[in-house]
Amino acid sequence: MIDISIVILNYKSRELTLNCIESIKNADFSGLAYEVIVVDNNSQDGLEEVLKAGYPEIRFIQNGKNLGMGAGNNVGIRRAQGKYVAIMNPDTVADKDTFKKLFGFMEANPQVGVAGPKQFYPDGSVQDSCYRWYGVMTPFFRRTILGKWSVGRKSIDRFLMKDFDHNAAREVDWLLGSFLFCRREAINQIGLFDEDYFLYFEDTDLAKRLWKNGWKVVYFPDAKIVHNHGRESAKQPWYKFFSIPSGRYHFVSWITYLKKWGVK
Repeated sequence: MIDISIVILNYKSRELTLNCIESIKNADFSGLAYEVIVVDNNSQDGLEEVLKAGYPEIRFIQNGKNLGMGAGNNVGIRRAQGKYVAIMNPDTVADKDTFKKLFGFMEANPQVGVAGPKQFYPDGSVQDSCYRWYGVMTPFFRRTILGKWSVGRKSIDRFLMKDFDHNAAREVDWLLGSFLFCRREAINQIGLFDEDYFLYFEDTDLAKRLWKNGWKVVYFPDAKIVHNHGRESAKQPWYKFFSIPSGRYHFVSWITYLKKWGVK
């Protein structure tokens, strides 16, 4: 029996994916059986050849086109055989004990559907990775100069849980999808990522469905990863938000989410 299935979705991130895999190879899985599944969204970056040569034990799945974040990961999740499925972005690096700690936590807390580790930027600073539900204006406060106003700043601080020191395990509304340690039983009940989202909000939507079906979502800082994350749609001036693909995807996904869930 497989204890942990690790799914990595690659899209033109070969070197990052290889770094991620190396962190898995160096991790402590003593007493646990695990598998690694790499799904490629038609990157054409030579990753398949590198994996065949250096990591023949890894299962590689080639998609014929870029399916997006949710649908791409779903391809791997469907093939996963583990009791738990760890969704890892290519730009993440796990600590040596990350998987064992998350496995132990989930085994001791059967009501938890998904748990997420504490995340750090490469410089060692803490990264926001657990959140409260969106307000109707949250994306606009985060992406425009409105966020500099007092009402915008207050809304963002609420959303980012700035009143929380991020040093203790706690139930949260939702977790950043860069690393999600999912209970397969819960995923089987609520379904996979909603493929109506091409990019962004898949993680929020998943958490919403978990909570709606009686599962808990927990931030677990005893487990740690490094996430070399850059918010692509935040790199451009706010007035160019819609001129870049990630900005447009974010907006379309926000509308999709609003139509499905509204706001709390």
